[in-house]
Amino acid sequence: MTLNSDHSSGSEINRSRDYAWPLWPVLPLYPRGNRKTLLREVVPNLVWTFDQIQGIFYVVVPIRMTVVKLEGGGLLVYAPVAPTNECICLMNQLVEAHGKVQYIILPTTSGLEHKIFVGPFARRFPEAEVFIAPGQWSFPVNLPLSWLGFPGRRTRVLPLDSRQTPFANQFNYEILGPINLGLGQFSEVAFLDRRSHTLLLTDTLISIPAEPPAIVQLDPYPLLFHARDAAADPMIDTPAQRLKGWQRICLFAAYFQPGALGSKIDWAQVLRMARDSQDKSARNYFGLFPFKWQPDWQDSFECLRGEGRLLVAPVLQSLILNRAFEETSRWAGTIENWSFERVVSCHFDSPIVPKSDEFKQAFALLQPQYPDASDLLRNCDYSLPEADLQLLRKLEVVLSRWGILIPPQDRTR
Repeated sequence: MTLNSDHSSGSEINRSRDYAWPLWPVLPLYPRGNRKTLLREVVPNLVWTFDQIQGIFYVVVPIRMTVVKLEGGGLLVYAPVAPTNECICLMNQLVEAHGKVQYIILPTTSGLEHKIFVGPFARRFPEAEVFIAPGQWSFPVNLPLSWLGFPGRRTRVLPLDSRQTPFANQFNYEILGPINLGLGQFSEVAFLDRRSHTLLLTDTLISIPAEPPAIVQLDPYPLLFHARDAAADPMIDTPAQRLKGWQRICLFAAYFQPGALGSKIDWAQVLRMARDSQDKSARNYFGLFPFKWQPDWQDSFECLRGEGRLLVAPVLQSLILNRAFEETSRWAGTIENWSFERVVSCHFDSPIVPKSDEFKQAFALLQPQYPDASDLLRNCDYSLPEADLQLLRKLEVVLSRWGILIPPQDRTR
């Protein structure tokens, strides 16, 4: 079977209607109402990924949907993305070859960037059953699932026992949470496709690719925006500039404000540089560029990437999973015993082929009381620079003081 995608073949056609996402004001992230989709076959005739991008202030990273072929025919969709005409056209190619979409999975409770697409995606496939992670919530008022856009008659909460689902003959899953954070809850459901030996994760583990992902390079403007050192610098599209922009975007996405950026912003100087900028368009944020990178900023990127290792996302390390060390360790311990050859995460790099003990090492760093933690970490350096984590540390204190976050667990128990 040949999967047709204008992007993968290198031809670029201006098809704004195919890329349109009219519901973008509900979650106004870049690229707003114009989302392209990149389809990739991960395991021949068994597993596919659909990549789009999204972000804030041009800090754009991939957001990914995974589609798995069912043994008896049909498809299971994990973490839907925006159902643009292009996305649905590519999906229909899979439907034509492998059968209808039978199951749609929402594997998280707190990721609005994942939840927002489930209802619209499900409406494009009205025969599919929708299964969602337990503990769904909304703020400021907890609303019924149907009010949140989920199709009422065909939406079910994933039971704790995966054997109680109609896809139990092919998939294991393990639910982390719901973890009480204070204001809301966090859940993530890891899925194992036993047929292809593929582990599906949402946000907990990431791997930073050395090069900008293909979906990010379809629109290089964000890369070139962040590759500059000053507002007046021209945006020159070269592979080196794209790489430089990507490395800085990764630091922003991981830490919000990495230490290599510096903590003080001289707004008077920023405004003067904006005045002198050649591009004062809205697309260029009117020439505003409030960033001043330290000379050694690339060291932070190399430390974060760690040669493409599996890593618990710094935000989850600092603000979420440290509220439930023991539960997270049990969840990870169950997954370790599964037989998987690759990991597909919803963000950054994918698929990831983990090295021996790499999955264990990632969670051993999170929880020092993890079984065999000292042995697993003896020969690898998984620590992140404290300077890069400073903003996340401050956020934890402030959010805890405001009652938005509950205090973290004591690691020494």
